[in-house]
Amino acid sequence: MATYCASKNTVDLAIDPLILCKLCLSECPLEDMYELEDCKCLFCEMCMRQYLFVLISEGMVADLTCPDAQCRKQGRLTHKEIEKLVDRQTFLRYKRLQFEREVDLDPNRTFCPEIGCETVCHVCSSQSHSDDGASSTSVSVKCPTCGLQFCSVCKSKWHAPMSCNDVFAAAPAEEAGIPYNNIEDAKIKRCPVCLVPIERNDGCAQMMCKRCKHIFCWYCLQSLDDDFLLRHYDKGPCKNKLGHSRASVIWHRTQVVGIFAGFGVLLLVASPFLLLAAPCILCCKCKFSRCCDDEEGDVFTT
Repeated sequence: MATYCASKNTVDLAIDPLILCKLCLSECPLEDMYELEDCKCLFCEMCMRQYLFVLISEGMVADLTCPDAQCRKQGRLTHKEIEKLVDRQTFLRYKRLQFEREVDLDPNRTFCPEIGCETVCHVCSSQSHSDDGASSTSVSVKCPTCGLQFCSVCKSKWHAPMSCNDVFAAAPAEEAGIPYNNIEDAKIKRCPVCLVPIERNDGCAQMMCKRCKHIFCWYCLQSLDDDFLLRHYDKGPCKNKLGHSRASVIWHRTQVVGIFAGFGVLLLVASPFLLLAAPCILCCKCKFSRCCDDEEGDVFTT
């Protein structure tokens, strides 16, 4: 009776691990996979290159994170990783878009609106909200390159003593855009911080700008960045306008309070152990310092 034995190479090939890429759903060997530095998720290198190329080509450079929606850490890709995975032209586009975004979000800098100029101009003002819901106090900015004097908010030619809203109202119908003041029933408004247009169809009145991550009330444009319990909708002109039932608001507040209470309990439980461990840590540190001193003394005395 003939017997057959598998060669060592055949066995090695049989147990060679294959890893599933969650993007293309193909099983690839480990050497073809790319591991993200931040979250350690694995994807095939070809998919990562295509993923970054598409996002950068579409101008979506604000959130270059792990493509796995189930990734708990949502790891961010570093500049070195992006430069390694994309071609030079795509990386240069990425750097340019990042710089433009930084300038757009900086209240002290703005691009000259003159066509072909693209000079970064300094704005001598600070963001401040007005009573009528205007996004910021407009000031005159003069471009050092082309000499254009323009408004820091609406980017049109300097229009004092008219406000940005007056300029908007006086514009022809075909040139009318999105107003800079707060119109309660408007379907499109501007972010109070970065002035990017935001459209709201239905749902919650608590809005978060995808561009600058600012959280605000849709109706009055008041900042909600520090309003974790959504107390803004308990009184005033926006009372009961959140868009959620009272039960869901109470449940949300219960979750927030529970999280803070959980951290407090953990700190309270851990504090006695920390107090007990502190003398031991100090003793170990003192002994280590003495050992180091003794070793140094032995070196110098020999």
